[in-house]
Amino acid sequence: MAMKFKDLARWLEEPIEGVPALENRRLNAVRGFFARLTTPLIPDDYLHLVNPLWSARELRGRVVEVRPETADSATLVIKPGWGFRFDYQPGQFVGIGLHINGRWHWRSYSLISPPARDEGVISIAVKAMPEGFLSTHLVGGVKPGTIVRLAAPQGDFTLTEPPPEKILFVTAGSGITPVVGMLRTLARRDEIADIAHIHSARRSDDIMFRAELSGYEERAGYQLHLQLTTEDGKFMPEMLDEHFPDWREREVWACGPQALLDNLEVYMEEQGRAGHLHVERFTINRTANAGEGGTVKFRRSGKAVEVDGATTVLEAGEKVGVRMPFGCRMGICHTCVAELSEGFVRDLRSGRESNPGERVKTCVNTPAGNCTFEL
Repeated sequence: MAMKFKDLARWLEEPIEGVPALENRRLNAVRGFFARLTTPLIPDDYLHLVNPLWSARELRGRVVEVRPETADSATLVIKPGWGFRFDYQPGQFVGIGLHINGRWHWRSYSLISPPARDEGVISIAVKAMPEGFLSTHLVGGVKPGTIVRLAAPQGDFTLTEPPPEKILFVTAGSGITPVVGMLRTLARRDEIADIAHIHSARRSDDIMFRAELSGYEERAGYQLHLQLTTEDGKFMPEMLDEHFPDWREREVWACGPQALLDNLEVYMEEQGRAGHLHVERFTINRTANAGEGGTVKFRRSGKAVEVDGATTVLEAGEKVGVRMPFGCRMGICHTCVAELSEGFVRDLRSGRESNPGERVKTCVNTPAGNCTFEL
């Protein structure tokens, strides 16, 4: 038995390729034990063998259910693994990463589930977009049991605490998703006091959560106006007086297409209510201030890709498999900030060009010629 113990000790103390030896024999043995235990795998890999949701280096989740909402939208129920915090705010979004055809594809989606640790799951709603590869896959292709990566909840489009006594929601299309998260939270807390809601959709069949909205209508304190654009035309801010004459007394949360939000911002400014408007944008204008395109190089990753002037640096990196940090993908948070070491990029929102040495948001900047990033 003593001989076997000596052999084990000698094996633990033997040199390991790429790991410098230590002078202290005991430390060397401890080092050897952990190095051999986790080589060629790392501790995270062993955790994954036991449970795919266990990870020490990233957030993961398992798709529990995919529930259709309309012909082109669905609710995904996800069980997060270790490290996910359920203290997010109603209206925030979460990043979802899915491995498809050898590449990770990332997008952010609004949380529609109230913060509830006791239930152990979160929900997002996804509408398949013609140009949206991942959204189409999530709605029509992802199966229960699929493991996804998660980015921590973020976003400033949230209800105040306590919520105001009088609220106006203005939503259109999939812009209803963060508001549904707010409504569900308020209903869970029994805090639906005086809510006016204007929602636009093309047709009745396109209304996400239609049955749920009808249920809220049966409760005191919730009023809904549906604007079916194929029948009634587009909703314009000037219609607010017609549907909810007291709208100037309300705090306003709005989410939907860019044109709707732009018009609403102008109108609220004219009416002296700009400080009472909270806006969430799902997209950015890719034409007005786009760069001319070019080759984007990622120095540390050793990769490069040529893209047009409407493709952001974030998307360029994802095209070639660079692990790009991101959060909102709309220039709101600061998660995606990276250093521009060579060349120039242009901000899609303002048209401002950034110079070498500046740190820029990769999700809203496009190449203005060839450029290099320290990623």
